[in-house]
Amino acid sequence: MRPRAIAILTLAIAVLLAGGPTAAQRSTRRGAIPSPRSVLGFEPGMDRRLADWATLVRYYRALAGASDRVGFREFGLSTDGAPFVGLVISSPRNLRALDRYRDINDRLADPRRLRSNAEALAALRDGRAIVLITSSIHSTEVGGFLTPVVLAHRLATDTSATTRAILDNVIVWLVPSLNPDGVDIVTHWYERTLDTPAEGTPPPELYHHYTGHDNNRDWYAFTQVETRLTVDSLHNVWHPQIVHDIHQQGTRGSRLFIPPYLDPYEPNVDPLLTDGANALGTAIAWSLAGQGKTGISLSATYDAWTPARAYSHYHGGVRLLSEVASAALASPIEVPFDQLADPGRGFAPRERSWNFSQPWPGGRWTLHDIISYQSDAAYAVLEHAARYRDRWLANFLSIGWRAVRGWPGWPRAFVIPRRQDSTALGTLLRTLHRGQVEIRSARAAFTVRGQRYPAGTFVIPLRQPYAAFAKAMLEPQRYPDRRMYTNGPPIPPYDATAHTLPLLMGVTAVAAPDSLRVALSAPLAEAELPAPVYRATGFGEGEAPRIGLYRSYDAAMDEGWTRWVFDTWGIPYVSLVDSVVRAGRLKGRFDAIVLPDQPPREILEGLPTRYPAPYAGGMGTAGAQALRQFVMDGGTLIALNRASRFAIQTLLLPVRNVLEGTADVDFYAPGSLLSVDLEAGHALAAGMPTRTAVWFESGPAFDLLDSTAVRVVARYPTDPAAVLLSGWVLRPERVAGRAALVEVRMGQGRVVLFGFRPQYRGQSLATYRLLFNALQAR
Repeated sequence: MRPRAIAILTLAIAVLLAGGPTAAQRSTRRGAIPSPRSVLGFEPGMDRRLADWATLVRYYRALAGASDRVGFREFGLSTDGAPFVGLVISSPRNLRALDRYRDINDRLADPRRLRSNAEALAALRDGRAIVLITSSIHSTEVGGFLTPVVLAHRLATDTSATTRAILDNVIVWLVPSLNPDGVDIVTHWYERTLDTPAEGTPPPELYHHYTGHDNNRDWYAFTQVETRLTVDSLHNVWHPQIVHDIHQQGTRGSRLFIPPYLDPYEPNVDPLLTDGANALGTAIAWSLAGQGKTGISLSATYDAWTPARAYSHYHGGVRLLSEVASAALASPIEVPFDQLADPGRGFAPRERSWNFSQPWPGGRWTLHDIISYQSDAAYAVLEHAARYRDRWLANFLSIGWRAVRGWPGWPRAFVIPRRQDSTALGTLLRTLHRGQVEIRSARAAFTVRGQRYPAGTFVIPLRQPYAAFAKAMLEPQRYPDRRMYTNGPPIPPYDATAHTLPLLMGVTAVAAPDSLRVALSAPLAEAELPAPVYRATGFGEGEAPRIGLYRSYDAAMDEGWTRWVFDTWGIPYVSLVDSVVRAGRLKGRFDAIVLPDQPPREILEGLPTRYPAPYAGGMGTAGAQALRQFVMDGGTLIALNRASRFAIQTLLLPVRNVLEGTADVDFYAPGSLLSVDLEAGHALAAGMPTRTAVWFESGPAFDLLDSTAVRVVARYPTDPAAVLLSGWVLRPERVAGRAALVEVRMGQGRVVLFGFRPQYRGQSLATYRLLFNALQAR
């Protein structure tokens, strides 16, 4: 074939794979469709250019106003008051019949609503695949700001057969940002630091008001406004078969990760969803490779264990995570091939393998590259959903049928006594209710495993559409013992290994292995469930201690979660930054100071010198000395988890961390729930049971060097077999019998050292009281 013919054929293939030519500024019912440049002022993907949230929303409104393929919805307001919006994209005919398609999909999601086989076949024939695409929950992943613009514009203007098939067969819900506040935080910081040494750095604050990066760990606890808006307005209304979650990863690994996920999968996920993620991810990788994109990894890096990132896996839909390599925010970077780093999780970025078939050759990596990979992957998701619409709907129905019929070997129900702490019980039940779990009450007394339960006891049957969510939340986890080699170091999970809500919240829930011989009520409405009252006693006006909460510019997520707990429970506080701590004379302003979970080095040294004043540097030795003087003068210093190591080291406390320097092979508990025994009669343990669950993650455990100055408040059981309640722990004998919470007297004050996170991600209500007691006790 002659060179010119080869060039023409190559161009034709590229056009075909890209979905055909686009119609430039096609006119519709309200005039010309606006280009991104016409509103943003630049082409998405230009180096060093980002848009703030108001500008992006203005574009989406304009696009919806001009295109009969696009609808604009505002679902509510974000934490900081920004509009939380979505686009619905489909053919004009589908958009005119949205209520009909929502009803069809609702009946497929709960097949109990289908009255006959004929009705089921009609729903499968007439239904549309529902795809939810979410972006930019993590705001330093700035490609996600602009990829929705590119994708929405393409779907609004493209006239290719592929796009027409997508519009006819798929209803697309596009959430341009799951964290609108973070779009502005990062954009404003980036623009402020352009042409300075800090260009391309993360901002010196959390990019979500409370949670920072942890906003993508809230998909079963629903603590944050943005999570609730997404679940209530989209997941629970439209029941998507596919949820495509657009993310970015580090700079020196693959250019794109797409499922299959690594093992282990959380065991309550329907196997059809595992198969669906495998098939869809592999198809996307093949499609993008055919377009010439390289550096695509499959079955690497990310697992599918925790439901904290995967609401859809328990609600009939595939959660398709994509992770594209990052640049320096919107600034380009150079990554030589020999500097691509081996992440040690399923592939090597400089070596060809079955799940990494075409390594990226290295070189310049830009925002344009990020958006290209993200938008083409999202388009490939939609193409697959359109082509296999019938298979996605049929499998979706099968998942629903299997759930309502019940899985062999599962308990028949969970029983939850009514006479428990009403706030913890109400929080647990309302969390399950938001997750669409049906909660009923017993109409008479009954017996389970020899225990008698009165009428009114809450019962959660496990033959219902979202039984998998209920079971995953209510049962203890047993994470598999995964090692790099026999008896070698553990293979780390991508996130935590435990998520047992009854243990986290201090609520009793009992699995009933057999059918209950008792009549049950209809599913209860939310108003029929106990109403939590989030109010801590002793913190009202005139009685509350003066509380300072340390807030590092090297922003810590645990600090944000602590603020969220304090704000939710009505505990007044003042944020303390490094300069205030270094200035000293703290006892004149505060009775108690809290150091949230953070590594000692970050507290002491803070951000590097490339950051402008006042952000560079940490607390320093002057700050540590000021904290010591604060305690000597009668103050209470409360250190949470890793911050306890900072307190031990800098205040020279008579306590030893027995896990200091311990290799993972000798002790490992990656986000697990452990048991502790509490000392009855100690003020810090007031109102607590004698044994409770605590959240352990990278924390210390304590030995006492001076028992006259240190008192143990909580201790791990002496029997190593009794340490683990949920999750995974290696070598529990290393902490068995050791202290988990101690009080150290120093001068006129005291230091309270937590070896765990008592307010973990706003979930661990079981141990909130320990923190509240520490703030108040004198």
